[in-house]
Amino acid sequence: MQRRTFLSAAGLSALAWRTPLFRHMETADTLKLHKAPRLQAGMTVGLIAPASSFTPEKYEAARKNLTDLGLKIVESPHLHEKNGYLAGTDEQRLSDLYWAFETPDIDAVWCIRGGYGCSRLLPMIDFARIRRHRKVFIGYSDVTALHLAIQQHTGLVTFHGPVAASEFPANTLQHFRSVLMEPVTPYIVRIPELASLPEEELYQPFIITPGKASGPLCGGNLTLLAALVGTPFAPSFRNKLVFMEDVGEQPYRIDRMLTQMLQGSDLRHAAGIALGVFADCKAKGNDPSQTLADTLRDRLGPLGIPVLYGLPFGHVAHQMTFPYGIPAEMDTTAGSLTLMERGVI
Repeated sequence: MQRRTFLSAAGLSALAWRTPLFRHMETADTLKLHKAPRLQAGMTVGLIAPASSFTPEKYEAARKNLTDLGLKIVESPHLHEKNGYLAGTDEQRLSDLYWAFETPDIDAVWCIRGGYGCSRLLPMIDFARIRRHRKVFIGYSDVTALHLAIQQHTGLVTFHGPVAASEFPANTLQHFRSVLMEPVTPYIVRIPELASLPEEELYQPFIITPGKASGPLCGGNLTLLAALVGTPFAPSFRNKLVFMEDVGEQPYRIDRMLTQMLQGSDLRHAAGIALGVFADCKAKGNDPSQTLADTLRDRLGPLGIPVLYGLPFGHVAHQMTFPYGIPAEMDTTAGSLTLMERGVI
């Protein structure tokens, strides 16, 4: 293709995404981190559904969780909308995201659940509207897409943690409070003692490559990380401590997604990889298959960087809360991950 034709086509492609070609290169790792005020009892939370809709049971769970934390709740205007597998149209869900950040009386933004749909919003977001308002933003799973895009384009420290409708057992609540409400520095999280967990069969930690690693935290749900490869919103993993988890994916699908990331991103240049609990990620039926552990070892072992499986996060009740961009250290022998800096002010 001739150079002029290529540049013209590339420009049209950027317009189609509604994102300038240069924006990702300028902001991927150059923005200064900005921290929001810590959560405190009495603060007001804007409750949004940027991905899938939710059941009445999940709604009641979310209201109880936030009330038990001493937080006031304001529902986004389109919170209860439904559009097939989405919680309203893209325009409605984006409008609620802006509403939550721009409403002066709202102190923090909390996603009621994940599901699917956040990545559809990315090309439409005017990040300047979010950049002007430093607020705690919380969620996980599909919300990974929003975390990565918001940090790349605003520098805001956001939080990979329980959605509002999650379960909050004692250790999850402790992690949440120690990161977002009564910040502890340094804050050390270790792989739980198996005997203390009702989901003991899920927590079978193992070391893939021993060692210590440190770097800014980056990552989230593996499906979303793989889906962002090749888009303007894919993060750089170079010299970062990357955390990943997934749920309900067979080993061959985990293999495919990790292969996608190894071939299409700079994951091999990460400082280390912290793996959470990959719940329900076993082979189905009688088809020949590697185990989850063998798949992870096969794909990540050759990288030669520290990799640990079984830290308490993922689609499970026992979850730690990660502040994106904050420096952290992982020690595979100790089975620990330490946050070296507060994520809030």
